[in-house]
Amino acid sequence: MAAPHFLVIGHLVKDKVAAGFRLGGTAAYASLTASKLGVPTAVLTSAAADLDLAALPPDIDVRLLPAPQTTVFENVYGPQGRTQYVWGRAGAIAAQDVPDEFCQARIVLLGPLVGEVEEEVVRCFPRSLLAISPQGWLRAIRPDGRVERMSPLRWRPRLLLQHSQALFVSEEDLPPAEAEETLARWTAQVPILFFTLGARGSRLWHEGHWRQVPAFPATEVDPTGAGDVFAAAFLVRYAETIDVGQAALFAAAAASLSVEDEGTAAIPSRAQVEERLHEHRELLTRYH
Repeated sequence: MAAPHFLVIGHLVKDKVAAGFRLGGTAAYASLTASKLGVPTAVLTSAAADLDLAALPPDIDVRLLPAPQTTVFENVYGPQGRTQYVWGRAGAIAAQDVPDEFCQARIVLLGPLVGEVEEEVVRCFPRSLLAISPQGWLRAIRPDGRVERMSPLRWRPRLLLQHSQALFVSEEDLPPAEAEETLARWTAQVPILFFTLGARGSRLWHEGHWRQVPAFPATEVDPTGAGDVFAAAFLVRYAETIDVGQAALFAAAAASLSVEDEGTAAIPSRAQVEERLHEHRELLTRYH
């Protein structure tokens, strides 16, 4: 089989919502984004037979490693922000699980939710544009299922940072008191780093300095997955242009559109992203 252009590795999950369950996880949001942007896309994941993949179009190549249960997440939003719970957990994803044709993917995003992607996986992609979304390695899950931020000092990757060209981390993933020290440590190891700030945009580290990437105006309905949409859109556009600034604005426009409906329903097409960029040309001018 042909190699995918864009590959995301991590758990597809059942997101628990008021109406029941919907498909979620970095693997869902990122793969749908890449697919809607018109590039051949694949997912390597682990789940049980109860995972409903109907929300993914058939042109996304999903390779599912069987597991006794599917990862189940619940996001609870309140005045103090988001509280997360994990009610089930699928299996680990190791280097030997990566199909040979996937090793030729042009873009690879490692997006674990509960630390399920093993570090040795990075060795499978020596010629790929490899990026990581480390939130799943920065989580501790209490016995009652509640997710807590773990001190980033406890995460000691041997291979991930030295093999990655880009890293995407949210302010929700880092304890505020440790954020700046952590970012300084990571920027010494990764060429491109985004520190996303929700409706306040993001900070971009590239070529030795920080730049502020603006947020595009949006009518927010559901912010779940916006960071994953941002990451996938950036990687697709960066692979096309090799222009970090242009790709960052493209990603910010895509993320702003993605929050305007529930779940994955508002993940935009390339035409929608281009239209939003055109609508807010003043942001492009100010950024450049």
